[in-house]
Amino acid sequence: MDISVFQIIWFVLWGVLWAVYFMLDGFVLGTGFLAGILAKNDTEKRVLINSVGPVWDGNEVWLITAGGATFAAFPTTYALMFSNLYSALILLLFALIVRGVSFEFRGKLEGSTWKKSWDVAIIISSFLPALLFGVAFGNIFKGIPMKNDFAAVNFSYDGTLIGLLNPYGLVTGILFVLLFAVHGALYVAIKTSDELSQRAGVLANKLWFPLLVVAVAFLGYSYPATKLYANFLNAPILVIIPLIAVASLLLVKLFALKGAMHKAFLFSCLTIVFVVFTGVTGLFPNLIPSSLDPASNLTIFNSSSSLLTLQIMTVVALIMVPTVICYKIWVYRIFRAPVRAEDVLTDPHAY
Repeated sequence: MDISVFQIIWFVLWGVLWAVYFMLDGFVLGTGFLAGILAKNDTEKRVLINSVGPVWDGNEVWLITAGGATFAAFPTTYALMFSNLYSALILLLFALIVRGVSFEFRGKLEGSTWKKSWDVAIIISSFLPALLFGVAFGNIFKGIPMKNDFAAVNFSYDGTLIGLLNPYGLVTGILFVLLFAVHGALYVAIKTSDELSQRAGVLANKLWFPLLVVAVAFLGYSYPATKLYANFLNAPILVIIPLIAVASLLLVKLFALKGAMHKAFLFSCLTIVFVVFTGVTGLFPNLIPSSLDPASNLTIFNSSSSLLTLQIMTVVALIMVPTVICYKIWVYRIFRAPVRAEDVLTDPHAY
């Protein structure tokens, strides 16, 4: 097959990996930064941590895979992404490290100051990745101020960390935060019991309205701020992707109002996946557009690895991706039961 076929395959897989990561780690991040609102005592905080305890680190596999796929399939894009967005990505990395450490260290001592410090760390280190992921992708959708001389392998970047916090980047960041907040609240509603579960369901219903407002603002702002709509206008059949995202978001509210939290959570998963698909579809064939010069855009065609590399990676992906999916299904099935207060109080292995 021609190399362009493999480039398109890996672009699709790149989008799928990011979508799955946001779907899975989104509820962990949401649970983390909502902990200060949902949990009223130490036991409830432990219930929240133990509800995500068996799965949070496994969810990170999808982030590593998405980063690894970018590095292996589109190395130039990987290099420029980490150069141009270095400050934001290093903050993101440290936040994810602190989150994992916080889960493990919080219960090592019984002092209230110790636990409160780690509680604050969990909230901050869960909120920052949600915001920064949105800001990063918002800037990618908008275009990065860079110029590339592909013949001389020379790249220049004219942006700063403050520049990334532009209005469109912040709107996208807030969209991610609210998506993950609703996602996390729904997860807590189905993974806990009694008052904590009811409290989470009420909060999910309340957060849905600002999510809808920001989602509408994002869709409206994307037209003048980005070129995401071009592919949808050129191929109207693609409009089904954002329509599924919109329909899923509406169904989240419908089922949440009925108290069918499992169904609401399922459609929250679909909402996140198809929001990411909408952005990725609008980007194609770009990976990082330039806001200064369209000729400097990094695309799947000018930043990919060799044909042999893409062929080998495709074979590996055909083996490993289904394996990881089967493993994740097994893990979620094993730990499908809700976490109760008595569970964390009697289980010596609980967080």
